[in-house]
Amino acid sequence: MRRPGFSVPKKSYVSLRGGQAFTNCLIVEREMRRLVVAAILFAMSAPAVAAAPPPRVRATSFEQLAQPLPLPYDETANADAAVARARAKARAQHKRLLIDLGGNWCLDCRILAGTMDLPEVASWVRSHYVVVTVDVGRFDKNLQIPAHYGIRERMKGVPSLLIVDPRSDRLINAGNTAALSDARSMNPQGLADYLARYAG
Repeated sequence: MRRPGFSVPKKSYVSLRGGQAFTNCLIVEREMRRLVVAAILFAMSAPAVAAAPPPRVRATSFEQLAQPLPLPYDETANADAAVARARAKARAQHKRLLIDLGGNWCLDCRILAGTMDLPEVASWVRSHYVVVTVDVGRFDKNLQIPAHYGIRERMKGVPSLLIVDPRSDRLINAGNTAALSDARSMNPQGLADYLARYAG
């Protein structure tokens, strides 16, 4: 964090005489320090700004999603090859890589997929991410993918989203990958807001 552009006045800056001048200088220094501390505290308390403005989602509830909800996970796909292709594409297009871990049995996964299929969300996602879906079965399949990004214990839930910088292969949303595993308790705009938080 860059400190605000305040500077504490030096005693040699003003040429004054007598005790009153010295007292005034101390008061100025004390006030400037107070302003610097206040500015730092204000900056620390300010809410984090999304990396990209989220799309404005017209649907206000999941009942407005197209039915039946999508079945987004290819249960026969080679996950390692699919992720490698998606990462190369994301790197070439200067976008984030979004690895969607889940299963077609999972309602929250299907709700997320249905939300991402909304026209305004789909176009926004295409502008910021390359998305690849990975079937993890009942938490017993393709677990080498989350393990590669440091998630070696049992996954907390699905969908779990791994948002990756494709150049460094670094997980950007570490500690927050399962935030949408209770998607049904949210709303379409909330899901879009989460995606915007990590968009490049």
